Amino acid sequence: MQIDFLGMQAFLAIVEHGGFQQAASHLNLSQTAVSHRIRKLETSLGVALLARTTREVTLTDAGRALLPCVRGAMREFELSYDVLRQHSRNAPQWLAFGCLPTMAAYRIAPALRRFGELHPNIAVRVFDNSIQEIAELIQTETTAFGISLAAPNRYGLAVEPFADEPFVLACPAGHPLARLQSVRWDQLMGEVLVRISLPAGNSSTIDDALGERRLRLRWAYETQHTAVALNFVREGLGLTVVPCLAAAAIDGVVTRPLLQPYVTRKLAVLTRKGVVLSGQAQALRELLVQELRAGLPADTPQ
Repeated sequence: MQIDFLGMQAFLAIVEHGGFQQAASHLNLSQTAVSHRIRKLETSLGVALLARTTREVTLTDAGRALLPCVRGAMREFELSYDVLRQHSRNAPQWLAFGCLPTMAAYRIAPALRRFGELHPNIAVRVFDNSIQEIAELIQTETTAFGISLAAPNRYGLAVEPFADEPFVLACPAGHPLARLQSVRWDQLMGEVLVRISLPAGNSSTIDDALGERRLRLRWAYETQHTAVALNFVREGLGLTVVPCLAAAAIDGVVTRPLLQPYVTRKLAVLTRKGVVLSGQAQALRELLVQELRAGLPADTPQ
């Protein structure tokens, strides 16, 4: 059953303002439009609501029966409308972006804190997802942008590289390699290693850089998440290789640059092509990029 809201609105305006002309003025409509709404309402109900003469408009019995219901319904609608309007004024604005978990977990909080100080009325939603999921979120306009890797994507998103992030060795603080300023890959031969098979493809990046030397490494454990691998290191199960920004400040674990080869992954901001970010989104993007760059080594080790 369809509710003729416009007809009920016109009916109530005629009754409360004393006629068709006054109702038309109140509703900012023509008198013809008000008459059309009333005829449509009466037709749908199958009964006359108003008795019209050249001098006045009066209610029929059906109109008098309907009037209290219409008044109550319109009052409830107006209250609901006011509540929703007030909610829209007070509800926080949301700004959403995607970020790889290895960066979101430990490195972006300072940027978010600074953004909150500059824009206290904007709430931020972080999607800490995989490369593929971040691309999908941007494409579907769920997020304004994404902090990810400079890799091809099937959506044709704009990719803006902003830094090269090196892979580093994570080892127990008491391990002999922890005493070195940097570690060569060939020094890992014979060490027990924990491999991280991330959806981002970090293990493939390492394998491609090492070539056949990867076959001589002893990957004794494999995990799906960096945090798990780092916990294994803390517990003395082995050593692991992680992106620099993913190395959290875990008690008992230290990181050292890995050389020969010096393996990196390229970080990038992803957006929809042709879309200009809002001022707030651009400000957040710049703060995040600045914070992530600050966490990277200043110089490339030799």
